[in-house]
Amino acid sequence: MSKSTNVSLSDDSEPLSLGVDGLDDILRGGLTANRLYLIEGMPGSGKTTIGLQFLLEGARQGESTLYITLSETEIELQAVANSHGWSMENVHVHEVIASEDFLDPAEQYTLFHPSEVELRDTTQNISSIVEAVKPKRVVIDSLSELRLLSSNPFRYRRQILAYKQFFARRECTVLMLDDRPAAFDMQIRSIAHGVISLDQTDSDYGVGRRRLRVIKFRGRNFSEGFHDYKIRRGGIIVFPRLVAAPTRTLENRLSVSSGITALDMQLGGGLEEGTSTIIGGPPGTGKSTLAAQFTMAAIKRGDQAAMFIFEESTNILLNRTAAVGIDLKGARESGNVAIYQIDPAEMSPGEFAQRVCASVEENHTKLVVIDSLNGYLNAMPDERFLSLHMHELLAYLGQQGVTTILVGVHQGMIGNTMSTAVEASYLADNVLLIRHFEYNGEVRQAISVFKKRASLHERTIREYSISEKGIYVGNVLHQFHGVLSGIPTFTGSSLNDSE
Repeated sequence: MSKSTNVSLSDDSEPLSLGVDGLDDILRGGLTANRLYLIEGMPGSGKTTIGLQFLLEGARQGESTLYITLSETEIELQAVANSHGWSMENVHVHEVIASEDFLDPAEQYTLFHPSEVELRDTTQNISSIVEAVKPKRVVIDSLSELRLLSSNPFRYRRQILAYKQFFARRECTVLMLDDRPAAFDMQIRSIAHGVISLDQTDSDYGVGRRRLRVIKFRGRNFSEGFHDYKIRRGGIIVFPRLVAAPTRTLENRLSVSSGITALDMQLGGGLEEGTSTIIGGPPGTGKSTLAAQFTMAAIKRGDQAAMFIFEESTNILLNRTAAVGIDLKGARESGNVAIYQIDPAEMSPGEFAQRVCASVEENHTKLVVIDSLNGYLNAMPDERFLSLHMHELLAYLGQQGVTTILVGVHQGMIGNTMSTAVEASYLADNVLLIRHFEYNGEVRQAISVFKKRASLHERTIREYSISEKGIYVGNVLHQFHGVLSGIPTFTGSSLNDSE
C-alpha cells in the first residue's frame, strides 16, 4: 500500500532561481520546486560550480541548504568557493567519503560485495543528515559513486527512485551531479524532472568552448539548443542563444544620412534604420574609415553608437580617424560612442552576441559597427554555424531599429582575381563596394552600391578618396570603362573633365 503525502504535485508554484546568470532565462524563470534534477558533464565542465551557486542563491533567500559530497572533501569545496570569492558560511557541507581506514587490508570486504554494506551505510548517512538539517535545497555530488556502489543497473535505478520519493516528501529541490560516463546511462535521465547537459570542446588555438543544453524539463517550455557559457571568478555565466523571432515587428523606418551628400545620393537618400550594410573591398581602400564616418553621422544626429573591433587596437583607431577629421576620441570621452576591443581567441559567438545586445538594451544604441566581419567569422573556424549566429544577430538588431555596419575584407588588391574569404553578402540588406583602380600611374579608389533591399539606389561608380579633410565622394566616373577590373580604360581628355 503506497504512503500518502502532502506534497503538491502542481508545477504552478514560483520558479526557483539557480543563481546562474542567463540559465534562469533559458529555463523560463528557473526550476520547479520540490523536484529532482540532473546536471551532467565531463570533469571540469562546471557542475560543482553550478551546484554551489544553486545553494548560495537559496542561502541568500534564507533557505536551509545542504551539499552532500561523495567524492570531494569539504576543504576542496571551500577552495572552489574561495576561488570565486564566495562565503560558505550558510551552506551545510556533509562528507560521505570512504575513510582512510579503508587502506587497511583488515578493513577490506571478503565475504560481501561493497554494495551490500557500503551502499546501505551511505544511504543511511544521507538520510540522517537530511533529517537533521531539513534543507530546502540539496546538491548530491556525484552519482558516479552511487553507480559504482550499486552492483547492477536495476539496483541503481531503484536507489535513485527511492531518493526521489524521499526528497519529495520533505519538500526538497535536489540537484544530482553526474560525471556522464562514456557509455551513457539513461537511468537517471528518465527519472529526473529535468536534465541539463554541460559540454566542452578543445580549440586548436585559444580557450576551449563550453556549451550547455537542456535535454528535458517536464511541464516547462524551455529554450532549446546549445547555449555558450563561461566559468569566471564569481561563477558561471550563460549566454542564451539569441532568437530574433519573438521581437519581430513591422514599422516604417526612416533614412539615416552618411554625412556625405554624394554618397547619400548613391544610396537613394541614405541607409534605412534597422538595416545591415556590408562595406566590402580589399585592404587599404578606406572601409573602416567609412564605417567611422557613419558612426560620426549617427552621433551628430544625437544617436548612441557602438563599435566592436577585432583586428585594430582602440588606440590606432582613434589616432587614425583623428588624422582624417573624424573625432571618435571626443565622442568616446563624451559617452556618445562605446568602442569594444574584441579578443577573438577568448570569446564565443554566444558571448559576442550577448555583448552586442547588452549595448543595445542598456545604452539604447542605434548604430553598431562590426569591424571586421572576417575577424568575427575567422575567429572560430571550427564553428559550423557562425553564419546562422550572425543571421540571428542581424535580425535582432534590425527589429530593434539598429543600423548595423559590417566591414568585409576582400583578398587581393587589383584585378579580377579578387575574392572574399567569407561569403556573407547575402546576410546584409545593403552592400557597398570600394575598389582600387589605376589611372595615369596613380592608385585611386572607387565606390559603388551593389545591393540595397529597402529602396532604389544609383547604379553608378563614383571616385572615393580620403584626406586630412575627411572622406570625399566625387561625381560619377562617366568616362571610365572597366573600373571594377582595377585597370580601366579612360575615354576622356582628363580626369577632372570626367568629373
